[in-house]
Amino acid sequence: LVRKLYTLVVIKQNEQLLLGFKKRGFGMNKINGFGGKVEPGETIRDAAIREVTEESGVDVSSNLRKAGILEFTFEGESVLMEVHVFEADGFTGTPVESDEMRPEWYPVSNPPFDRMWLDDKLWIPILLKGSCFRGVFHFRGHETILSHTLSEVSLKEIDA
Repeated sequence: LVRKLYTLVVIKQNEQLLLGFKKRGFGMNKINGFGGKVEPGETIRDAAIREVTEESGVDVSSNLRKAGILEFTFEGESVLMEVHVFEADGFTGTPVESDEMRPEWYPVSNPPFDRMWLDDKLWIPILLKGSCFRGVFHFRGHETILSHTLSEVSLKEIDA
């Protein structure tokens, strides 16, 4: 498998989640956090900050907390997606729609799991309680989880 690095940021502010409706590309028509590919020479943290700004117009550089690492594989595909997950507790700027994402607010108490990736309902509650996690998910297509593992871990275990 070819390992590729990605970032994902879930923004929380005042008991609300700022997520994005994906308008094109991988995950189109799903609600998700903001993020994307880590570019050559870029740190994972810098990639997370850049992707949030590109996709939503806001700056999370002073509000970012590492929360987890998720690995995704898809049946019949040769890529392993290593996704570094962050939580941003607030931001500066005003959310704006981009070519790729339309920012939308949701109550922390009721994320739109029925419109998100299937795995999100498993790890987002861990993130929202302030814990760290590590998970591995294997999908058939984009709608069926064939197998997974998920556990709460220490920050040290995901920051290494």
